[in-house]
Amino acid sequence: MKTTRSQKLFAEALRFIPGGVNSPVRAFLAVGGQPLFIKRAKGSRLYDVDGNSFIDYVLSWGPMILGHAHPSVVKAVARAVTNSTSYGAPTELEVRLARMITEAVPSIEEVRLVSSGTEAVMSAIRLARAYTKRDGILKFEGCYHGHSDYLLAKAGSGLATLGIPDCPGVPADFTRHTLTAPFNDVRTTQQLILEHHRELACIIVEPIAGNMGVVPPGEEFLATLRTLTEAHGILLIFDEVITGFRVHYGGAQALYGVRPDLTCLGKIIGGGLPVGAYGGKREIMGLVAPAGPVYQAGTLSGNPLAVTAGIETLTKLQAPGVYKKLEQRAAELAEGLGAAAKKAGVPLTQTRVGSMLGVFFTKGPVVDYASAKRSDTQVYAKFFHQMLEKGIYFAPSQFEAAFLSTAHTSEDIEHTIKSADAVFKTL
Repeated sequence: MKTTRSQKLFAEALRFIPGGVNSPVRAFLAVGGQPLFIKRAKGSRLYDVDGNSFIDYVLSWGPMILGHAHPSVVKAVARAVTNSTSYGAPTELEVRLARMITEAVPSIEEVRLVSSGTEAVMSAIRLARAYTKRDGILKFEGCYHGHSDYLLAKAGSGLATLGIPDCPGVPADFTRHTLTAPFNDVRTTQQLILEHHRELACIIVEPIAGNMGVVPPGEEFLATLRTLTEAHGILLIFDEVITGFRVHYGGAQALYGVRPDLTCLGKIIGGGLPVGAYGGKREIMGLVAPAGPVYQAGTLSGNPLAVTAGIETLTKLQAPGVYKKLEQRAAELAEGLGAAAKKAGVPLTQTRVGSMLGVFFTKGPVVDYASAKRSDTQVYAKFFHQMLEKGIYFAPSQFEAAFLSTAHTSEDIEHTIKSADAVFKTL
């Protein structure tokens, strides 16, 4: 695999960009080596600046559920850009996307569009605090909700990848209102709520943890959170930035039949362009300015290009059989990887919900952050690089999800399993 051009670009990037990247996990620090610089992508494939081609299971960390450069999305965005890239004023497109979201997601009656998942979560928590007149937050270890100060305690994603337990630069006062509990641990959660319910504004959770690998919720976990929060006047926030429109058209809440008070979205609703959203009950959302006193604003909120890409993506996802196809492809990949690892005698624990997959090099179930951290990251690094040499692009971190798109073919899956079979024999 040639990497001359990528190496040259990375050396130059190090002169101008911290760590040479604009988001930490891209740096390959967790797996060693240097990042590849991507030139273009189409369908299920990435192409780097040195001419290498890869079957892509990162998919821009989840948004590209239709694959890269889907013709109808490209056409719609190209048409929209001729009208201008931003107006700073309301558009019909915003109304259309908002209607599509409220019709799809069971708990959302009103929705506010923003520009990132971090912004959506930050705004939703501010709203929850205003609504309940309380300050406390309960989150779960290994769940990542963006990089706002009070949510970086025991977070997943890049912090898990880089081994950063808590982030320097965050004053202790910012996190003193943040409680943490192990994901899927109902007993600890119940105890914390009993002790602190008078000061808790909200519980925020990834209904399917996707930032410590993929960790599904236990059978009663989400339903118990709903029962406990309702009993104590605490708002339940689902962070569906990853899972929204990924595991089901109505998100994880439709899949599991649990309705939160507020939902945070991102990724897929922008079709690969910067976007975020938060929404929920009309009574709560009515507090958001200008309807109410809770201020939140954004120059590029409801950006016409991102909204156009989102509308086109959601329209395509409504076609009959889309999620069934994603489920079949993902199941085929997961079963093939599992069988190959077992044949080679490699300890492998797999997790999957819909088209989200986790691969952990560890024995025993992975149910929370502690069990996810038992995975052998050195073995994962070897797996990652050997698969890369065979033209397969997985996330450069043990603690990130793999994703499939409608563009992945049976041939892609077959080649991936065949490559993994060879790699596992070396591990």
